[in-house]
Amino acid sequence: MGFEKFIVLIILLILVGFILIFIPVGLWITARFSGVRVSMMTLFGMKIRRVRPVRIVNPMIQATKAGLRLSTDKLEAHYLAGGDVTSVVNALIAAQRANINLEFEQAVAIDLAGRDVLEAVQVSVNPKVIETPVISAVAKDGIEVKVKARVTVRANIERLVGGAGEETIIARVGEGVVTTVGSSTSHKEVLENPDKISRTVLEKGLDSGTAFEILSIDIADIDIGRNIGAELQADQAEADKKIAQAKAEERRAMAIAKEQEMKAEVVQMKSKVVEAESRVPLAIAKAFEEGKLGVMDYYNMKNVMADTQMRETIAGGEGKQQP
Repeated sequence: MGFEKFIVLIILLILVGFILIFIPVGLWITARFSGVRVSMMTLFGMKIRRVRPVRIVNPMIQATKAGLRLSTDKLEAHYLAGGDVTSVVNALIAAQRANINLEFEQAVAIDLAGRDVLEAVQVSVNPKVIETPVISAVAKDGIEVKVKARVTVRANIERLVGGAGEETIIARVGEGVVTTVGSSTSHKEVLENPDKISRTVLEKGLDSGTAFEILSIDIADIDIGRNIGAELQADQAEADKKIAQAKAEERRAMAIAKEQEMKAEVVQMKSKVVEAESRVPLAIAKAFEEGKLGVMDYYNMKNVMADTQMRETIAGGEGKQQP
């Protein structure tokens, strides 16, 4: 009998060890005393499915104490899908306290979409302020205006899944600021009425398709920048100057080429004259031989040539004496 009792004791110890290893008895006791009905087989099944029971039971205790009715199957399914069960339960509790209608399936979808569902509920209760970087815009008079805005937004629970984020809000506000300043006749008009920017931007419905609802847009800072219009005019004048210089250089080059061409023509003409003059004695000799030119005719021609040369010399001397 003693040996049989010893065997039974060994078996009981093995069973107890098995239970302690695969079934978190302490967690089961905590759940029972917290009003959460979960069986040991359920906890054992979680171990088999590689689910940490503490990640399911503790949020269940929180939800039960807050008056929420959730099932372990739904929480376990969300855990297996890669979601944050604790964050979802905390968001549901916060939404219930703030009287916000947030269903479990909706909270799960928001969490699986990669957004912080608890932060979304908190932003829905307490609006968030998004500060834009310095936005540079140019009025019609060419003066640069630098604007910094603060956008107060509230999370829109219905559009958290698939809605655009803060980057889209900032981009749309920047677009609205550039449009408003660019349509102003003078930069002074923007400085005198900075609320014009807020009104214009709000009228555009910038929160459409985003996960936020814009409550207000406030101009935090507005400064004057560079005179872009004057710089553009100066750059244009410099460009026009370079174009004019290039055209003048082109005309000068063409004039030089024309002058060189004319000089070449003059040299060619002179060479033809010299060639013709070299043929004159031959022509005279031939005329003598043929009897077409007499001695007296030749002397008369020489006299005419001498007289012409004298006149040219006298005319050249008088031209030099003139001032």
